[in-house]
Amino acid sequence: MTYRTIRYETADHIGWLTLNRPDALNAYTTVMCDEIVDVLTRYQTDDDTRVLVLTGEGRAFCAGGDVRNSDEVDEAERRQLGHAMVMREGMHRVGRLLHGLDKPTIAMVNGVAVAGGLTLALLCDLRVAGASARLGDTSGRVGLLPDEGGAWLFPRAMGMEAALRMTLLGEIYDAERARELGLVGEVVPDEKLHEHTAGLAAVLAAKAPLAVRVAKKLMLRAAGTSFDHALGDAEFAVDVVNNSADVAEGVAAFVEKRPPRFEGR
Repeated sequence: MTYRTIRYETADHIGWLTLNRPDALNAYTTVMCDEIVDVLTRYQTDDDTRVLVLTGEGRAFCAGGDVRNSDEVDEAERRQLGHAMVMREGMHRVGRLLHGLDKPTIAMVNGVAVAGGLTLALLCDLRVAGASARLGDTSGRVGLLPDEGGAWLFPRAMGMEAALRMTLLGEIYDAERARELGLVGEVVPDEKLHEHTAGLAAVLAAKAPLAVRVAKKLMLRAAGTSFDHALGDAEFAVDVVNNSADVAEGVAAFVEKRPPRFEGR
């Protein structure tokens, strides 16, 4: 399928979703949100694609929402609150889908990831940043809010005081400081970013798909429930996963001292 604002390619059980508005630092628009929703829906239902990597074309991951929307609306429409609501709701659809996926996602953060762009990165399970990446929340600099989900995600990633400081002061951090604050998990040299992320995705893609998906579901559910309820979920999940063909294959491979060949059954 051909998209206007993104690219989507799959190979070796890995999907690569690239935001493709480099002249606008990959700022999102209503069209981009619709196209990302389409890809996330495809990814969720495609059993052959086991890992999704999200990144940006050029020198940015994503600079947040395109406050100009220059490729979609004229100046008169741009001033309308209704259009801003449509754009925000588009990102909310993206956020709900990304947050609810039971398959793993990786943000490969190249360059700028601010405001809604930082939200996109935090919605992914793992975040790998290039050394030149810059992350923060600039929404307040133009009188906007972290309304794409940042107000929920930022404090959970970095603690309330740090999140308030970042948002209220409009701070942007270099990659290493962002790692210290909990906004990314790894920082690698820019020239090794793609290779390192591809390797990480390949390791995930080689894991037993059913176990990966159920483990992620268990953790997502456990974040909002009690320990006893989490143990109950685990008991039920074990009854399903332990009887799978993948577990039989994993045990056989261990005994035979060979790499397992998981098929997601």
